[in-house]
Amino acid sequence: MIKTSYEFDQSILAAGSSLKTNILLRFGADIAKSPRRNLNLSLVIDRSGSMAGAPLHHALKAAESVVDQLEPDDILSVVVYDDEVDSVVPPQAVTNKAALKNSIRKVRAGGITNLSGGWLKGCEHVKTGLEPQKINRVLLLTDGHANMGIQDPKILIATSGQKAEEGIITTTLGFAQGFNEDLLIGMARAATGNFYFIQSIDEATEVFSIELDSLRAVVGQNLKLTLELADGVTLIDTLSLAKVSQNEAGQAVLTLGELYEGEDKLLGLSLGISSAQVGELPLMKLHYSADVVQNDLIQSVSGTIDVVAKVGTVEEAAFAATSHIILELSRLTIAKAKETGLNLAEHGKHQEAEQTLRALVKDLRDKGLNENFEIAEEIDQLEYFAGRIAQKALGNAGRKEMRDQTYQTMTRNRNDLVGRGVTAGDEVYAIPIVNEVGSGVQLYCVREGGKLRVKVMSEDYDSTKNIQFPRAIRADGARYIVEGLELSGDRTFYRVHGKINRFAQPGEADIFIAPRQSHPTNTGKASKGPASAADLPTTDSVGDSILVQCVKDGSKLRARVVSDGYEPDWNMRFPRSVREEGMLYVVDEVKTAPDGKSYIACGEIKRFVQPSSN
Repeated sequence: MIKTSYEFDQSILAAGSSLKTNILLRFGADIAKSPRRNLNLSLVIDRSGSMAGAPLHHALKAAESVVDQLEPDDILSVVVYDDEVDSVVPPQAVTNKAALKNSIRKVRAGGITNLSGGWLKGCEHVKTGLEPQKINRVLLLTDGHANMGIQDPKILIATSGQKAEEGIITTTLGFAQGFNEDLLIGMARAATGNFYFIQSIDEATEVFSIELDSLRAVVGQNLKLTLELADGVTLIDTLSLAKVSQNEAGQAVLTLGELYEGEDKLLGLSLGISSAQVGELPLMKLHYSADVVQNDLIQSVSGTIDVVAKVGTVEEAAFAATSHIILELSRLTIAKAKETGLNLAEHGKHQEAEQTLRALVKDLRDKGLNENFEIAEEIDQLEYFAGRIAQKALGNAGRKEMRDQTYQTMTRNRNDLVGRGVTAGDEVYAIPIVNEVGSGVQLYCVREGGKLRVKVMSEDYDSTKNIQFPRAIRADGARYIVEGLELSGDRTFYRVHGKINRFAQPGEADIFIAPRQSHPTNTGKASKGPASAADLPTTDSVGDSILVQCVKDGSKLRARVVSDGYEPDWNMRFPRSVREEGMLYVVDEVKTAPDGKSYIACGEIKRFVQPSSN
């Protein structure tokens, strides 16, 4: 009931000593199309102050879209959390979708982030309806760091693994730029769930749909592999993300999680061979087990694969065809290099990190893999990240993109999840601007499925073809004039040649004139308030300002910062005349007071009005 196969990156290995080879193993559930499994699902949504405005609006719209896609036999609960945890939809069958969506629409932004409280409540709800035949899942969405409740990432990650052993799997969704990606990826890995980076808030509905598609396609769980290596064979590296442990015999045990209908689970391994003679060379026995759906029941299945390599003379190996799987192994190798490069950079080894990425770029080009569009795109990503690391300017957004790209490639086999990235490189601001097309070719940049793609606007070119274009100067909405385009060797995509300029029509405002400042121009002076909160100007967006909430502290009303990156318990100098319990405010600036343990609100204060979710 489990389909298995394997291939090497070279069809014939060269006889000799100290060899290295990469192998790609495939696993899939070989079963008749099974009926859809019912879902026991809890949506856990961050409603802390940093989500106020458009982020929460889009998150709630995404939650409503989940309701629309569920069936009456599915069980749904919806938990929202800030400093408090509320079950706006207790666990129930999805029989009255209008009522469920109405409950979701009533959610409003609040205070600070009790991530653990919200997540554990979601786990509790799933546990009440826990059945092995169902897909039991918690979807945890947050845009910030846990700053209330259990905050230690090690405890949260370990608990996520523990909940998975109980049958409750967690999928995590990081929203925008403020969340802790190491925590969310760690929780997802420990639970063998999924992780998603929702880079643009209007992607929320699309990403939720991808996860629902995945849940509907689960046909196997708990895929586990044990590597019984032959003498003289060593495991150098694992190119796919897996939970790796050892059994009593010292053999590597890899846990790969779920199997999806129509999507092979890929495992890339890098093996060392001490010596090899001409002929067939047994490398390992690979023992596997998984729980798969068969005849409407979950059954445990297991088996063994004998992995054997073909060894020839040096001449035979040199002239042998390279395996067609080299593209898939290259994607895994690229992801591993990004992971290695990021780790090196974060330990201060920026030059070594840059060299790691650029060496892989050279190797991919030497193999001619830049003639494949997806690998050509990866080459652009590698060059972009190498340049940013060399400048010590990777930044928060670049780090999240690298972590996401690594995670998706090494865990899933879906093109709509790999290579996502929408951050504009700083170099886009330095490109010369022209106001007429002339004899050049006009291009434009657009975000498609979380990726920045460049398309052609000029006539006489195929507008459906993708264009390989430097990643560092892509920006959503930007237009360009290039000297020309040429078709790739297989004529499936274009490459740019010649000089690149940005294009703006005469009199048209240039939306890429310069990066926006992180905060508006500040007065530096303590805020003053009108006679009452009702006299404050209103706004329904936070933008680059700071969100503050008025809370009851004993008999006093205190102002607290609820935006991420601030101490949530510090008092604040804030006009008393406008304080009303529970009210949210947007202020230009928050400064640390001279005592070093409180804040001062500075600049204009506006009353935050929750936007409608309708």
